[in-house]
Amino acid sequence: MAQLWGGRFTKETDQLVYNFNASIDFDRKFYRQDIRGSIAHVKMLAKQGILTEEEGRQIVQGLEGILQDVESGKLEITSEYEDIHSFVEAVLIDRIGDAGKKLHTGRSRNDQVALDMKLYIRDELEETDALVKKLMTVLERLMEDNLHTYMPGFTHLQKAQPVTLAHHLGAYFEMFRRDRGRLGDIYERMNYCPLGSGALAGTTYPLDRAYTAELLDFYGPTDNSMDSVSDRDYVIELLAALSTIMMHLSRFCEEIITWNTNEYRFVEIDDAYSTGSSIMPQKKNPDIAELVRGKTGRVYGALMSLLTTMKGLPLAYNKDMQEDKELTFDALDTAKGCLALFTGMLDTMKFRRDVMEASAKNGFTNATDAADYLVGKGVPFRDAHGIVGRLVLACIEKNCALDDLSLEEYRSFSPVFDEDIYEAISMKTCVEKRITRGAPGASAMETVLAKNREYLAGQQPWERK
Repeated sequence: MAQLWGGRFTKETDQLVYNFNASIDFDRKFYRQDIRGSIAHVKMLAKQGILTEEEGRQIVQGLEGILQDVESGKLEITSEYEDIHSFVEAVLIDRIGDAGKKLHTGRSRNDQVALDMKLYIRDELEETDALVKKLMTVLERLMEDNLHTYMPGFTHLQKAQPVTLAHHLGAYFEMFRRDRGRLGDIYERMNYCPLGSGALAGTTYPLDRAYTAELLDFYGPTDNSMDSVSDRDYVIELLAALSTIMMHLSRFCEEIITWNTNEYRFVEIDDAYSTGSSIMPQKKNPDIAELVRGKTGRVYGALMSLLTTMKGLPLAYNKDMQEDKELTFDALDTAKGCLALFTGMLDTMKFRRDVMEASAKNGFTNATDAADYLVGKGVPFRDAHGIVGRLVLACIEKNCALDDLSLEEYRSFSPVFDEDIYEAISMKTCVEKRITRGAPGASAMETVLAKNREYLAGQQPWERK
């Protein structure tokens, strides 16, 4: 059992205890970040004269060799080591000798793992942001293509008023825009370097923490060593942001699943993102959408688990915090996988424009516009509301749409109706006259689309080039 802290102990750790305590099986994901952090630390130690230039050069070359060999598969990270830090240090000592034993000067595993986690999360924030942006790019294209695709808008899952597919998809564009903003907020708050905080109380070595932070692209060093090693707020914030992304994906999936039913037939999911039934040959199931919806609970679970883990921990570091890694790794893998698959599914999906428009007509989504028509002719709104309500009831009894009634039938309910009622309640009129900011009318939507294009062409302030 390779461990770096045995001097105090007179007995071997029980194997079950060792296995329970070890983190190598999951924190091996950190090897790039751990080696990068160690290289920066050694460069700082050499700059400060804590190590000689030759010692610094040897250690840096040794670390770069380990990274290269792990990347190429020549060197395997095995479970004989307690954690990734032990692995890197033990291999380094084996390769370069006594100089390698000076690697850990002026730091603790507590600030080392805090650094590794921050470096890892920072990289993952950028990867997740790129996936959300890619999804938004597909949404923007679909919005451009469906500016005049009329469909029913819903409240209470009941047809309400006509909108366009572009407008409906635009609601999700706004959700994902906020998601990217949340990822950026996390980056801004977390981007301070904990290395040099030691176990909890700093160190007596003359470290240049600002230089280390600069080498690792942080804004600067953290200001409290106890908080530095015990802070997991940024992980909780990440899990909350991932949970919100998954919630948005799940809502979208729920609609796609509904739209894919035989009763709606609004969409056709590409064969590559569907499956069949083992017994019913007619089936084409929206499995990807259902799995994304289902995996949302998994990401929620990671958030609640870490909140529960952290709620009773005294300062400073406690081993409980080791639980943050598996939860976070799984949540990130799940969310990124869902984003990638959902984007592919949406990009290849076919929208049945004719069915959508027919559904809007047959669902009396233009009833409000019929009432507004009467109001425009001088009928009090409350009276107009009652007249159109009776018209809808008559259409239900006849199994027809408002557009299908004859002018004579309209006038049997109110003499105010004239030939222009048909133009007033057409889907095109109902939608296009709604031109206030944020409405589905084409002129309002074109302004939004121009803003969306500008947004997608830009770069997040926190994105590294």
